This record gives sequence, C-alpha cells and structure tokens, in this order.
Amino acid sequence: MSIRRVMPDIRSDAMEESRDFYGLLGFEEVMNLGWVMTLASRSNPTAQVTFMSQDKSAPVVPNMSVEVDDVDAVHAAMRESGAEIVHPLQDEEWGVRRFFVRDPNGKVVNVLSHQ
Repeated sequence: MSIRRVMPDIRSDAMEESRDFYGLLGFEEVMNLGWVMTLASRSNPTAQVTFMSQDKSAPVVPNMSVEVDDVDAVHAAMRESGAEIVHPLQDEEWGVRRFFVRDPNGKVVNVLSHQ
C-alpha cells in the first residue's frame, strides 16, 4: 500500500481567520464544505492543512488524515493488529471511503481513499 498525502486536522471555530492566517504562509483554499476546509500550498499542492468545526458523520474530529491507495487493506491490517477503530469504514457523500483509528498516543487518525 502507498501513502498519497498526510495532513494535520485542526479543530477550529475560526475558519475564515485560519484561512487568512495560513494564506500569509502561502496556503490557499482548495475545498470548503462549511464544516471542513482544506488549504494547500500553491507551490506544492500535497502540502495541506485541514480545519474542522466538527465532523459531519463521525463522533470526533481527527488529529490527522492519511490518504492511502487502498483504505480497505489498511482497515484490515488495523483490525488484525487490534487497534481501536473509532469510526467505522464507510463511504462518505463527499467522495471518500474512510475510517478513524486511534494511534498508540491516543490521537485519532482519519485514513481515507478518494473514490
């Protein structure tokens, strides 16, 4: 399996202010669904940061997102390892298949593939 990108997920109630601040660092808005907004580097589009006021279908806001080429294989490996699945594997209406897993430090990782 291969990793396509990794980005921090930041819980925020200041979406516009965050966009403006990170814009000063060279980020621009590439996706905004109201409750989740992703900013990407103009010069390196896989360098991204995401801000969430909530998660639309999960009980928690993740700390990090990892996009992989085969989310089903990663999900199977995590289940086999005994890792805690925080949000089940499912297809989301915004075009991703994902699940959340808790890492050994207690951080929640959103593992996804685009459909």
